[in-house]
Amino acid sequence: MDEAEILELCDQVRQIAFDLHSYLRHGHMEKVYENGLVHRLRKAGLKVEQQYPLKVNDADGTLLGDYYADLLVESELIVELKACRAIADEHIAQTLGYLRASRHRHALLINFGAQKTQFRKLVL
Repeated sequence: MDEAEILELCDQVRQIAFDLHSYLRHGHMEKVYENGLVHRLRKAGLKVEQQYPLKVNDADGTLLGDYYADLLVESELIVELKACRAIADEHIAQTLGYLRASRHRHALLINFGAQKTQFRKLVL
């Protein structure tokens, strides 16, 4: 995907997440928002992998750990979800770690826990 297509995909995911938050409001557990977003993204015709596995390896290939990104959309965009008061630096660091581990370039960090949906677009 080129940059314009990624930006268009991000806009689509943001709008669907905003609509979901407008319907559910804040106050649910993260998994409820994750399941709702997966459902709505798939209804929109997008390919979504939930709990996408990531492996972190050392320089020599030794496995150091396993992670799971909340969503991988269209095999290009990592989407990490939160349901907390506000996006914090550690959430950004976690999402950037997922980008490095997955070798993907683009991620969206979405927080459903605040009164207004919070978004961060991250590029590695």
